[in-house]
Amino acid sequence: MSLTHSSLTPLPRVRVAVDCMGGDHGPAVTLPACQAFLAKHPDAELVLVGTPEALAQAAGWARVTCVHASETVLMDDTVEVALRRKRDSSMRVAINQLKAPQGEPAHVCVSAGNTGALMAVARYVLKTLDGIDRPAIATVMPNRLDGFTTVLDLGANVDCSAEHLLQFAVMGSALVAAVSGKAEPSVGLLNIGEEVIKGSDTIKRAGELLREAAAQGHLNFHGNVEGDDIFKGTTDIVVCDGFVGNVALKTAEGLASMLGDMIRQEFTRTPFAKFAALVALPVLRHFKTRVDPRRLNGAALLGLRGLVFKSHGSADAFGFEQALTRAYDAARNRLLDRVHDRILDTLQALNAQPVADGPDDTVQAA
Repeated sequence: MSLTHSSLTPLPRVRVAVDCMGGDHGPAVTLPACQAFLAKHPDAELVLVGTPEALAQAAGWARVTCVHASETVLMDDTVEVALRRKRDSSMRVAINQLKAPQGEPAHVCVSAGNTGALMAVARYVLKTLDGIDRPAIATVMPNRLDGFTTVLDLGANVDCSAEHLLQFAVMGSALVAAVSGKAEPSVGLLNIGEEVIKGSDTIKRAGELLREAAAQGHLNFHGNVEGDDIFKGTTDIVVCDGFVGNVALKTAEGLASMLGDMIRQEFTRTPFAKFAALVALPVLRHFKTRVDPRRLNGAALLGLRGLVFKSHGSADAFGFEQALTRAYDAARNRLLDRVHDRILDTLQALNAQPVADGPDDTVQAA
């Protein structure tokens, strides 16, 4: 059965709740980003959450509602502190806007705060969708096809069962279908080789479940993929557990930073190299744009009963604006409804039962 979701028309207006206090820079970054976002999206509304002092400069902005919070979740706060001691934090109040405590609910929430705390608070406040045991973090990485590969999980779940990986594939498919327009995006299972006989018992079992889902028309499963396939663009989506995904993400970010530094070093070694750099400047600028991590900022927390997006904590105003745009696109294209529909269709057809959770293994991925 093909899931095209042609009946899900885009929302005419999107209401975004913003945790203005989160991240390394707080309102100094989030408020300018919100102002730039509003200028480019006339059909969007923002609910800005923060202390009265921080939000004073936003007073009178068009299409903006300010909601006050008395506390801030710091980047080094533990999950326990965020959940139990800071119940009036900007992070928690922003997530609560999805449940409409007063007036109209927001469609999506964006925060640059502590990742572990954000996942824990969102899961506590919103709960998970039926059929989903654990939420997953999904974001995009650039590939050499001048496009992007969506990877999940990126740090929410260190240890995953085969059933969890199937659920990640279903949620990732819904995400890519919603924001890219591809009705049936391809899915790859990250492994140490393409052969079905390779990998751990969990990976082999996950491959069986994914092939079964594909045989029934619920997923476009490509098969096993290796780490370099992420950047080749072999599949639209790559599924893995949170430990592997977070290592892959941080490795990619480190490699991109190292290559940028090495290019700068080589172009400044001699006067001739500096002249060559001037000649190559247009190419270098285009290259920098393609690999700029700020352009890809904004990771979706999938599997919750509400849309939550995580911005990188160190993002500047441009990067946070990109996270707002990514969240806006997902909400406008009804990502939550698409995830719900795919979960029901796929897991019911496969008679998949929710997997009992073990201890909380949420990791504090930066």
